[in-house]
Amino acid sequence: MEVRASFDGASLSKDDESPVTVADFGSQAIICRIIREAFPEDRIVAEENSSALRTRPRTLEEVRRLVENQVGDASAEDVCAWIDAGDASGGRGRFWTVDPIDGTKGFLRGDQYAVAIALVIDGEPVVGALACPALQLGGREGVVLVAVRGRGAYVLPVAGNHGESPEEARISVRGTSSPERAVFSESLESGHSAHGVSARAASILGIKSEPLRLDSQAKYGIVAAGEADVYMRIPRGDYHEKIWDHAAGALITTEAGGVVTDLDGRTLDFSLGRTLSQNRGILATNGHLHQSVLDAVQAAAEAVS
Repeated sequence: MEVRASFDGASLSKDDESPVTVADFGSQAIICRIIREAFPEDRIVAEENSSALRTRPRTLEEVRRLVENQVGDASAEDVCAWIDAGDASGGRGRFWTVDPIDGTKGFLRGDQYAVAIALVIDGEPVVGALACPALQLGGREGVVLVAVRGRGAYVLPVAGNHGESPEEARISVRGTSSPERAVFSESLESGHSAHGVSARAASILGIKSEPLRLDSQAKYGIVAAGEADVYMRIPRGDYHEKIWDHAAGALITTEAGGVVTDLDGRTLDFSLGRTLSQNRGILATNGHLHQSVLDAVQAAAEAVS
């Protein structure tokens, strides 16, 4: 789906003051429509809803045109219904998570963003896909990372050449075991992660390199593909992570040989609704460094509290 080619730069502000674009709405409508057609009984937990669009007819028409360009005839009501198909509350059983554009600020800047989809069964992601059109991995510019539980993680180009099937390649985390040689990544926005705590943790570990700061679940992608060793997301206050922000990336990283927990070393529990309400923050590593980084983050948090 060529969302950027169809996007004119307009955005709205949600209640939390984060931006949402025509492309966010259009992407969610198309993805939810496809899931509903393929798996009509499955629930979908997605980020957006149509309430803001219903009071902005001009913006709704822009979204409708974007969707129609991709799937054919689509009325405004069709588009709103497809967007709102993602209103499930999650929990146990089987459902999909959808982040139609993860890293909307990155998308607006022309930087990193991802389209993230995962299938979750009884609290565990079992299928995950991240489309990262601006990410370069292994000589490819624009990649899709995919994983199925127990079958490994793979990368392939966003699109094949002239209709050919794209070639996939298996990915795996790096074998870095010395903290001072590690490369770590974190959110670009300081409001999304406490940079001061992560900087102190890096200092405790003796990490020499500057952090790789980028938007979206692309951070999971670079750990899974061996471009980084650690991804830290250290929350500010009592924030609970949204499940669509982590389900796909966490599976891809673990299937590439990495380890993903919260900052207390607990497994992420995707069965408790739309948030990871019993988890605090995120730590994704190549596995070799996981306990060392956990200890350093906890020591850093105590030092700055």
